Amino acid sequence: MKKSIGISLILIFSLLLGACSLKQDVANLYKQETPLESEIIIPESISANKQETIKVILTQDGKKVEGADYVQFEIWKQDGSVKFDMEQAEDEGNGTYSLSKKIDSEGLYYIKVHASNHGSIIMPQKQFVIGELSENEKKFLRKGKPKQQESHENHH
Repeated sequence: MKKSIGISLILIFSLLLGACSLKQDVANLYKQETPLESEIIIPESISANKQETIKVILTQDGKKVEGADYVQFEIWKQDGSVKFDMEQAEDEGNGTYSLSKKIDSEGLYYIKVHASNHGSIIMPQKQFVIGELSENEKKFLRKGKPKQQESHENHH
């Protein structure tokens, strides 16, 4: 009796699991995301105490992104001695967004772009140098370990 109940349960579970199998086209029923992509453009040579323009070109689904939900730039020095608040980028049109900034001290810096368009959010980061590097910055680069920025801000 116990054996026939066990076999019956196995048969019922097999039928139930078989009924739950996925359709071949089930992926087409869900939203197909097209990720936002970026190219950060930093001038080849940046000087301290001079107004410089940093740009990002945003594309999505192979097209330039006009009127993104938001594009903000965040800049900080590697050693933590300089940190600028996040600033809204200027929409130049044709998928290009920019920020003009004057940075007073030389050294190793990072820029992070916070951008969103149609639910796709990206935060690419790029390193750049202003003027000459200190010995500590040169050592840091030789180690090859990027310092993570500590942030207690809410993400979008």
